[in-house]
Amino acid sequence: MTKITIRKATRHDMPGVLALIRELADYERAPQEVVVTSEDLERDGFGSNPKFYCFVAERSNEIRGMALYYIKYSTWKGPCVFLEDIVVTQTERRSGIGKLLFEEVMKAAKVMGAKRMEWQVLDWNKPAIKFYEKYKPQVLEEWLNYRMTEEQL
Repeated sequence: MTKITIRKATRHDMPGVLALIRELADYERAPQEVVVTSEDLERDGFGSNPKFYCFVAERSNEIRGMALYYIKYSTWKGPCVFLEDIVVTQTERRSGIGKLLFEEVMKAAKVMGAKRMEWQVLDWNKPAIKFYEKYKPQVLEEWLNYRMTEEQL
């Protein structure tokens, strides 16, 4: 099997990243929720003020996984990293790509001086929960997640 390479994503990677986003939406039973386009990702991730950062995992010049994160700010702690998604294509799951991507985001957080790294996991996604528990994170059971849609805004 050829080696996996982890690197910062480029504009040209966004169609592959979008394909992984769609694969994740299918897995999470919400394919209709994906409205972002490759053009949106290119605009929002690259330029003078990026809204997100992304690493991709490549094998044989094909994107097999991605990790997308952004910087948030804690009034108590300062800069923090929020890991929006790690996605590894179905055929590559359990190959170590998720670990490589997660640890690359951890390194990026450390380099930027982040005070913490946060993420969410669906309560039914047992494989993801098992993966993250290996890192011994705090599970914040007392916090509730709220959301307002574009229409509500």
